[in-house]
Amino acid sequence: MHLEERFNLIKKNTEEIITEENLIKLLKEKKNPVVYCGYEPSGPIHLGHFVTISKLMDFEKAGFKVKVLLADVHALLNKKGSGIEIKKEIENWKRAIKVLGLKAEIIVGSSFQFNKDYQLDVMELAQHSTINRGLKSMQEIARDIEHASISQLWYPLMQVVDIKYLNIDVAEGGLEQRKVHMIGKDMSHILHHDFIAVHTPLINSLKGPGEKMSKSSPGSGLSIIDAYEEIKSTIKNAYCPEKIVEDNPILQIVRFIIFSRFSTIKIERSTKFGGNLELGSYEELAKLYVEGNLHPLDLKNMVVSYLEKIINPIRKILKEKT
Repeated sequence: MHLEERFNLIKKNTEEIITEENLIKLLKEKKNPVVYCGYEPSGPIHLGHFVTISKLMDFEKAGFKVKVLLADVHALLNKKGSGIEIKKEIENWKRAIKVLGLKAEIIVGSSFQFNKDYQLDVMELAQHSTINRGLKSMQEIARDIEHASISQLWYPLMQVVDIKYLNIDVAEGGLEQRKVHMIGKDMSHILHHDFIAVHTPLINSLKGPGEKMSKSSPGSGLSIIDAYEEIKSTIKNAYCPEKIVEDNPILQIVRFIIFSRFSTIKIERSTKFGGNLELGSYEELAKLYVEGNLHPLDLKNMVVSYLEKIINPIRKILKEKT
C-alpha cells in the first residue's frame, strides 16, 4: 500500500489528526508504527466503541502494530465498578475483540501501572498540572464529574504515562479524549515522549441531539450483549428525522460502523416503495436520504439487520463462556 493510500485510510472517518504533517513523516520513516486505544472494561462493548475499534482496523490495514489497553486501574479510579466486576469484563473484552477480527496485542493496565518508575512519572506530571486542567480533561470521561474525586484527577495523568510506557507512536480515541491527549502533548518535554493524536467522532444518543451515545441511559445506545429484539426495538424508536443528515445517529451508525465493515449494503423494501437498493458508499446513501428517496423505516430496518450480523457472533461466544 502506497503512502497516500495509507494516510487516506487512517484519515477516513476521523475528526482530527494532531498533526497530519507528523503522521505523514511517521509513515515515511517507520515501517510498522505502533497505535493504541485504551478502554475501561467496566461493561460490555457498546456501539460507541465500534467507531474506535473500526479505526484501529484501518490502522492495522495501513501497516501499524495495534495495542489495546484494557484499563482496569483507570476503571477503578473512575468509579466504574469493583475489581471482581472489572476482571470479568476484561475476559469478555478479550473474546469480543478476537471475534471482531482485530489482531491486537491486548495489555491489561495493572500489568505495568504499579511500576515504581511509572508512578514517579505520574507524580512528576502531577507537579506540572493544575487541578483545573485535570478537571476539564475529564469532563467527557468521568462518572459524576460534579463530585469528582482525587482519583479521577489521577486518571488523565496515568493515561498520558501509558502512552510513554507502551512506546506509542499514535494515540487513537474518541473526541472526548482530546483534552487528555493535549496534556500529553504539552507535557512531552517532561516525559521525553511525543506522539500523534487521532480522534474519531462521537455517535449521538439514539434518543436525539444534545448528548453522546451511552448505554447507561435507556434508549441511548446498544451493547454486544443486547438481544436481537432489544436492538430492533431500540433502533425502531431511535431519533431519525426524515431527510435530515445532521446529528442523525442512525446515519452515523451507517457511516462509522456498518460501512467500516461492509463494502456494500443492501436495503430491502417492497416494489411499491422503489424495490431493493444496493449501495457502495455512505455518500450515496446520504444523498438518497436527503432527497427523500429513502424512508427512515427502511433505513432503520437495514441498520438492525447489519448490526445483528456484527453483534450476533460476539453474543454467541460470550454466552458459550458464561
